Amino acid sequence: MFISGRQNQTKKALWELDNLYRTLYILTYIDEVGLRQSVQKALNRGEAYHRFRRAISYVNAGKFRVRTEAEQQIWNECSRLIANAVIHYNTLMLSRVYAQKQAAGDHVAADIVKEISPNAWQHVHLIGAFNFEQTESHIDIDALAARYDDPDFWNRALIEAPDDSLA
Repeated sequence: MFISGRQNQTKKALWELDNLYRTLYILTYIDEVGLRQSVQKALNRGEAYHRFRRAISYVNAGKFRVRTEAEQQIWNECSRLIANAVIHYNTLMLSRVYAQKQAAGDHVAADIVKEISPNAWQHVHLIGAFNFEQTESHIDIDALAARYDDPDFWNRALIEAPDDSLA
């Protein structure tokens, strides 16, 4: 296949442009503490997610009991579903508590809630059976979030929070 010289020059120019952007980003990364902290925070959250996925996988006494590659794929997707369901629940709860604190004018508490990672899973009991059957019972997120209106409950929750949930 023939590649014209013009296309080759365009490709080289795009590579050089990419190198310039990469260089500017690296220099900005070196120069700005806030950017470095943001990148580190994102990396910590990614690592927390992977720790959670490993913890879910360990639920079966650390034994990976599959016979086929298809079963392995199903197990992987089930553990991803469980992790994402917990993260969804945490995000929903954090959003409600954040809105509650904002409405109450408690901006200090709202700032604390903004820093809490939805990857936290210390409140989840991973030993047991998971039931994915559809039931009639519903979780009242608003009632659960309303507990954080009580200053005593809020203070106890802050004291009991692990350090990495604020990562």
